[in-house]
Amino acid sequence: MSKSSIHANRPLSPHLQIYKPIPTMVMSIVHRVTGAALYVGTLLVAWWLIAAAIGEDYFNFVNAIYGSWLGLLVLLGYTWALLHHMIGGIRHLIWDTGRGLEKETTTKMAWASLILSVTLTVLVWIAAFTIA
Repeated sequence: MSKSSIHANRPLSPHLQIYKPIPTMVMSIVHRVTGAALYVGTLLVAWWLIAAAIGEDYFNFVNAIYGSWLGLLVLLGYTWALLHHMIGGIRHLIWDTGRGLEKETTTKMAWASLILSVTLTVLVWIAAFTIA
């Protein structure tokens, strides 16, 4: 059997459709997506700070946008993305030390990062609305 016939039925480049999604794979993808989303969210924070520097009228305008239901939804997503990305970074930092690389541990850490990011997001928003 030639080498080319062995590989004839195999895809040249694996795609996500071939692999069964596992928690660590999904969290890796989500970590990348949240990292990209943080670019947009950081622009929104910068816009808010610039509005504060420009003057009260413009600041009130931006605050009205952020205070709308759509603005609050975007800010909620930004909060979650920020916390999830941070927790994912901590997870990767732990892995960089050579710890937690067992399959069972990586799966538990993936689920924990999702649960912890959602929990912390809820707590941050409860604190924000309680203090404000």
